[in-house]
Amino acid sequence: MEASGLWMLATAAVLMLATGLPAWVVLTGVALAFSALGVALGAFEPGLLAALYSRLVGLLENDLLQALPLYVLMGALINRLPLADVLFRAGARALAWTGCGGALAGLGLGVILAPMSGSVGASASMLTRTVYPRLPSGGGGAPRNLALVCMASTLGVVIPPSLVLILLGDAMLRAHTEAANVTGLVGRIINTQDVFHAALVPAAILLALCIAIVAATRRSAPENSRAAPPLRPGEWAVAIGTFLLVAGLLSGVALGYLYAVEAAATGGVALVAYGLASRTLGRKVLAETLEDTMALTGALFALLAGATFFTLVQRAFGTDRWLAAAFAQFSGSATLLLVVVLAGLALCALVLDAFEMIFVVIPLVIPPLLTRVTDATWVAVLTLLILQASFLVPPFGYAVLMARSRVAERVPTLALARALAPYVVAQAIVLAIVVVFPRVLWRDMASESLRTAPLSPASDEKARDLFEQQLQQNERK
Repeated sequence: MEASGLWMLATAAVLMLATGLPAWVVLTGVALAFSALGVALGAFEPGLLAALYSRLVGLLENDLLQALPLYVLMGALINRLPLADVLFRAGARALAWTGCGGALAGLGLGVILAPMSGSVGASASMLTRTVYPRLPSGGGGAPRNLALVCMASTLGVVIPPSLVLILLGDAMLRAHTEAANVTGLVGRIINTQDVFHAALVPAAILLALCIAIVAATRRSAPENSRAAPPLRPGEWAVAIGTFLLVAGLLSGVALGYLYAVEAAATGGVALVAYGLASRTLGRKVLAETLEDTMALTGALFALLAGATFFTLVQRAFGTDRWLAAAFAQFSGSATLLLVVVLAGLALCALVLDAFEMIFVVIPLVIPPLLTRVTDATWVAVLTLLILQASFLVPPFGYAVLMARSRVAERVPTLALARALAPYVVAQAIVLAIVVVFPRVLWRDMASESLRTAPLSPASDEKARDLFEQQLQQNERK
């Protein structure tokens, strides 16, 4: 019965593909069915499910979750106001001297907006509507255009301080804490800021490679006849101001100078003020913006609740303990075990979005992995890179599926695969660099010294004191 949690995961993946139902509906339904089965077979007592209430309350008390609706509001405002269009046109004009200004502007828009869009699917939807129609269309450019949109929609997975990294950082904190409790060892527990810092250098390398790919493959492409009209001086000012505001706030959070909640609230207030001053935030646009924000935020919290129920039933079956025992008895090296787990994550990411991976899969497999591989920061960055690469593998990659479903024209799978190949190779290069040179990750000096210090067993009282101190540090950050 211990393996029932894995059967739950497989069942949920099949139902998501076969039915098209929202992920939270599938997760809740599968959890209900398997919990009834577990109680009927005597695998666990019904009273165990009463822990769901306290688990949900504990999760929703997390301060980081307050940033979710604010980030989503910023993305919805930029999308509903004419800001995304103005940013793209300004970028295309400013980079026209490169010969591929539209493509580079589309990539840059992904860098700015993808961290706030909420998911890969939301990013793909926004970019296919704003960027795709204005990219050069001659010379069989549709596959290249769609590949660029797919790549740009996944940048929010690795570029801090995106919603994905915020939630992954929290998931890694919990996983690392569980691993430390299981092994009885004391060391520094990873936090969200550690994940932000560690992802900066790999994200920068990947972005540089993507820019090089765009310059190499699109420099000779003719400019689109549907290119954006010239910008007025006021639009240039709006584009520059919006870019500086969003880039400054995101950079401040990523570097640890601002709290995520404060930055998102500041950005939201500034964008609302612009909309009111420019008279572009009318009653209709405001209603649509709030509807988008509530819909996406509600979907995220519903997914969080469904995933919490799902993982509770998995733990009731003992799947987490079964995996921990299996990982402990694994005869290969810790590196080989890491490769196996990352391969499993890559397969799951072919059918699950980033948030579904973080809420459902990460809590199941990462805690036992961290009992063998002690560098939680390294594991977190590798997980991010694996997820992003899986989203781009045609024909089942999540970004590929979402982008193709939102364009009117049919793009052949083989042609799209050829267009995506350079980006996938770039991701493989960055992944190899992080695997071979773990010290390429940017770490605080204090964090590095604590990480490399040998771990030693401690008494229960000392472990509890250290853990409380770490929680206080995380709350301050």
